[in-house]
This record gives sequence, C-alpha cells and structure tokens, in this order.
Amino acid sequence: MRIEGKLAKWNDDRGFGFIQPSEGGPEVFVHISAFPRDGQRPQLGERLLFQIRVEEGKKKAQSVVCPDRRTQAPARPRHAQQRHRPGPRSGLFGRLVPVLLLVALVTYGYGLYSERSASRYAASSPVPPRSAQAVQSSFEVSSFRCDGRQYCSQMTSCEEAKFFLRNCPNVKMDGDGNGIPCEQQWCGSGFR
Repeated sequence: MRIEGKLAKWNDDRGFGFIQPSEGGPEVFVHISAFPRDGQRPQLGERLLFQIRVEEGKKKAQSVVCPDRRTQAPARPRHAQQRHRPGPRSGLFGRLVPVLLLVALVTYGYGLYSERSASRYAASSPVPPRSAQAVQSSFEVSSFRCDGRQYCSQMTSCEEAKFFLRNCPNVKMDGDGNGIPCEQQWCGSGFR
C-alpha cells in the first residue's frame, strides 16, 4: 500500500531526508536510493508516494514515486537495472578522434585534388618559350605545393610565400592587398 506525504527535510550532501506523511504521524526516513533514477534531485515540499518497510525497528521509505515531476522514467525491476559502463568511444577523446580523422582525410583529398587540377591546367595551357632564368624560377616554384598552410609564420622563404599567394586557396598572407605576401616576415624591403 502506498502512502502519500511531502518531503519535510532533505540533506543533499548526505543523500537522505524525512517524509511527513499526509495522514499524520512521525516522519519517515528516506534515502536517495529509494527515489526514481530520473536525474532530478529531491525538493523540499515535493509530494511523494511511497511504501514503508521496517528495519531494526525503524520505519524507512522505499519505492518512492514523485507524481508531480514532469518527466518520470518508467520503473524497472531492480534485477533489470544495469550500471552505465562507458565504452571505448565515450567522452571527449572518443568524439574528437573521428572528427580529427575526417579532417585529415578531407585535407589529404583536397591536396590530391589541387595537384591533379594544377597538372591538368598546366597540360592544357600552351607553353611559351622560356628563358634560362624562367626555367630556373619555375623549377624552384614547382618544388612547392599547396598543402593547407595559410599564414606567413608557416612559410620558409619569400618565394614560397609568393607561390602560395598565387596558387593556393584561402591563404592569408597579403593583409594590405598589394600582391606582396608576408611583407613583415619574408618579402619586405629588408629581405629582397
């Protein structure tokens, strides 16, 4: 038989309190383990339905139901309850690894796509006659490739920065828009 009452006292730090039965009589001890496992903490004055068991001559509430709570998890038999054991993919690490792998694959794929697109473009465009100096500078430029770097701090020379500015998407090396990249780090008047 269920008895109705209100939570009269509650010690949240220690996880127990006392219920004042609506019919009157002495308060009944209640432990947090008697409440439903719905993620909500007991509140003073909360209406409760409960059963009483007697242990060592003392009354204790059990099988507490909180009818006024908005969401109440369905009661499951005690033998069916299982503790949540985090799997190998739970937590921040388990969520972050797949995202990082996806970003790495996309970056790698984009690099391959950029290389193939550049080689197709180069193969389809007519090649004008070159001087020896032009051949030398194109050899130096061809040693660079778009690999996702975007900032001057990631470059190693002015030539590399110029290559990235001319050939690679999303670079952030020409702050004043004058066509000269990395003026403070690599391509300024003191570096030429």
